[in-house]
Amino acid sequence: MTLDPQVAAIIEALDSGFPRVHEMTGARARAEIRARFVPNPAPEPVSVVENHSVDVDGGCVAVRVYRPPASEPLPMLVFAHGGGFVFCDLDSHDGLCRGLANLLPAVVVSVEYRLAPENRWPTAAEDLYTATEWAIARAADFGADPARVAVGGDSAGGNLAAVTALMARDRRGPHLAAQLLLYPMIAADFDTPSYRAFGRGFYNPRPALQWYWDQYVPAVGDRIHPYACPLGADLSNLPPAVIVLAGHDPLRDEGSAYADALSSAGVPVTRCLYDGGIHGFMTMPMLDIAHEARRQASEALRQVLGG
Repeated sequence: MTLDPQVAAIIEALDSGFPRVHEMTGARARAEIRARFVPNPAPEPVSVVENHSVDVDGGCVAVRVYRPPASEPLPMLVFAHGGGFVFCDLDSHDGLCRGLANLLPAVVVSVEYRLAPENRWPTAAEDLYTATEWAIARAADFGADPARVAVGGDSAGGNLAAVTALMARDRRGPHLAAQLLLYPMIAADFDTPSYRAFGRGFYNPRPALQWYWDQYVPAVGDRIHPYACPLGADLSNLPPAVIVLAGHDPLRDEGSAYADALSSAGVPVTRCLYDGGIHGFMTMPMLDIAHEARRQASEALRQVLGG
């Protein structure tokens, strides 16, 4: 297993440029990451892009709705961005959401859930669950089919998507047709073979990944709760999953274990493995492998959602 050549050409710069977030406050880490963000001056066109606000328990969260051209109701994807539960926002994942909206095609509802450490577990998960209810209730207004709704996310957002699927089952609604998990944070286990192999020198180091969990779920005892670490949950009767895994990712093994556990519980799973990828590669538009993964994951999700 070798790094994708385009990744190999930039991995040293990526790794050396990653801020030592584990030595910062959440606010400072957020500012450091935001300062590095360069918006695309020519974003991929999408027919309709709208900003909305969703009332949640104790506040409100922003959402951004993307709708490609369509003459009939489209599937819907409610999406949670990554960023270790601490940083990133609607803008950081605007490019990915535009791409998914056009590739699927689907109405994509991107959710700016409240961030840790100011908002500890389970705030972010509850925010995504509430935003999913909101989006489904308004599906017709957005030109979407409420019977073909998926929940998805990358990294920390993948955790929140998996948890939202569990909540929807446990709370008897809303109905979800699929889940899209892009290299998800599934378990707070920092001693897997992939952590040992790729926890240093591959852009998202183990100290940062541990720090993310400390910000979101600081009480170690809480991490056994299925709404924090879904790997230990009863996974029966969940919607089909499309799971993207990166070969050179500390989180590879937990994502693979989750795919195995879902399959064992009778949940249909489609795995999209990119041996040459690193954590977060799908939000790096300079990489051909990112566009390949977007296409493959979209095709797999389209097959699940039908229509």
